[in-house]
Amino acid sequence: MASPAGPAAAADTERLIRAEQARLLMGNMGSSLLPAIVVALLLVYTLATPDNAVALRLWCGAVIGSKVFASWDARRLLRAPILPEHADRLTRRLIVLNAVDGAAWGALAFAGLDPASAANSILVVAVLAGIVGNSMSLLSPVLPVFAVFCVFELGALAAKVWSLGDLAFQALGMAVLVYLMSLLSQGRNSSRAARAAIQLRFDNIELIDQLRVESGRAQRALRAAEQANLAKSKFLAAASHDLRQPIHAQGLFLEVLARSPLTPAQHEVLASARSASEASASMLHTLLDFSRIEAGVVEAHPAPFRLQPLLAKIESELAPQADAKGLIYRTRDSELVLQSDPALVELVLRNLVSNAVRYTERGGILVGCRRHAGAAVVEVWDTGIGIAAGQQQEIFQEFHQLGNPERDRQKGLGLGLSIARGLARILDAPLALASRPGRGSVFRLTLPLALRAAPAEADEAAPQQLRPLAMRVLLIDDDAIVRASMQALLREWGCDCAAADGVEQALALAPALRPELIVSDYRLRGQHTGAEAIAALRQQAGRALPALLITGDTAPVRLREARNSGVPLLHKPVAPAQLHRELARIAAALQAAPAGADTPA
Repeated sequence: MASPAGPAAAADTERLIRAEQARLLMGNMGSSLLPAIVVALLLVYTLATPDNAVALRLWCGAVIGSKVFASWDARRLLRAPILPEHADRLTRRLIVLNAVDGAAWGALAFAGLDPASAANSILVVAVLAGIVGNSMSLLSPVLPVFAVFCVFELGALAAKVWSLGDLAFQALGMAVLVYLMSLLSQGRNSSRAARAAIQLRFDNIELIDQLRVESGRAQRALRAAEQANLAKSKFLAAASHDLRQPIHAQGLFLEVLARSPLTPAQHEVLASARSASEASASMLHTLLDFSRIEAGVVEAHPAPFRLQPLLAKIESELAPQADAKGLIYRTRDSELVLQSDPALVELVLRNLVSNAVRYTERGGILVGCRRHAGAAVVEVWDTGIGIAAGQQQEIFQEFHQLGNPERDRQKGLGLGLSIARGLARILDAPLALASRPGRGSVFRLTLPLALRAAPAEADEAAPQQLRPLAMRVLLIDDDAIVRASMQALLREWGCDCAAADGVEQALALAPALRPELIVSDYRLRGQHTGAEAIAALRQQAGRALPALLITGDTAPVRLREARNSGVPLLHKPVAPAQLHRELARIAAALQAAPAGADTPA
């Protein structure tokens, strides 16, 4: 059963269509006015005789008057909106007006038809037949109006010729009636076509309205998704920054502790603490890689390099993880020289291999490279859980993981493959995947071959004891724990270090310390930045003091700002060895520079 609103809605739609039919018909009225006047005047001129002149003139006045009034009335009504509730009244009005118009035209048979003149009879019949035929295109949108016009016009003609009593004219009267029935049938078809066109237009309007509504909903949903994504990015950036501060300080304190005399048991506990700290730092660095790609601050610097040392390095670092799970890790030696950014390629392959180790429980991992179509294809094979076809694009989305509903941190954050694809795009290196559930997967990274040999690689010396650093360092950080840990570590390394919590305190400490190096956090209190602090200290000193920025911020805007400052940037948590290398580089530059010369950071 239809809902109560169904019949009412159908009636409203019907009235709307009828109102539109009436509007269409009235819009046609004006186009027939001038031809009707011309035809009527020509007929008076052609058919007039002394016997019928008065009748023809009266007929002509009636036709012209009817047409003028109908056209004026239609134009008047069209100035206002044609509303659905006006449909019935307008239809009745049009029926009356066109009944009068049809009767006026039909009166031509009584005013001008001369049975004694064949030419006269043919002309009258032809004109009336033409007028009623032409009216189909004008009046058929409202079938009752067309029917009334036809009946009154052709009915008058049929009545006239039948009244003449001549068999030929009576046959003509019958033909007129047959013609009337044919016109009414064609008019019904034309009316249906006009109604269907109107209905289609309304349906299209309704569809456009629905599309507009759905488009509005989609736009609102898109804005909500963008806002949610922005909120997610802000949350991740804020959470990442807040987490990096204590983990950065923890790593520095552990390094200070490692340089203290400890018992074997304490060394074992320290090793465990360092392992936990490094695991946390690894996750945060993964978030940083993702944020750097989103921020657009990662740039490729292609250069020729040999692939084999890179594969050997990844194997030496990740094979122990595979061994711990009882997996076989194999690398096929390669002599190929590639043309790409070795650091970014290493990061892509490291993520792919780490993913393979993480999701493989039996069998092993194979890493190799082969030539194909003038390029090098680096492949990472595994015998892991495999990936269904429907999931093979989704796994490249951030935070998407397979088989980890409990969010086990040992299975990572779900960013590795997203980072790999983002870096592959930066490298303009296609990254493809082929996989079968339960059988394993293979990731293929296609890289260009180098056109020239790779430069000779320096032999890597064995790890050495961190040598003392004799520098005066001004440290700026608004986190008290970070300041304390960094200051303790720098003093362990032989630095004369003063610590400030902001720009004003740093400017106050600088004249007495006469720093040789500024180490500053990027985001400081009071909406200041480390770049601003460094610029102020350089202006105070009157020279370009060497400087180093350290940040725990992963917001894309902050990363771009920090990169644009032109000061070397390290990301928290900074490994003590990495920090020492950077400070040693700056110290070496200071020693090599002439006295009083500016030393670039």
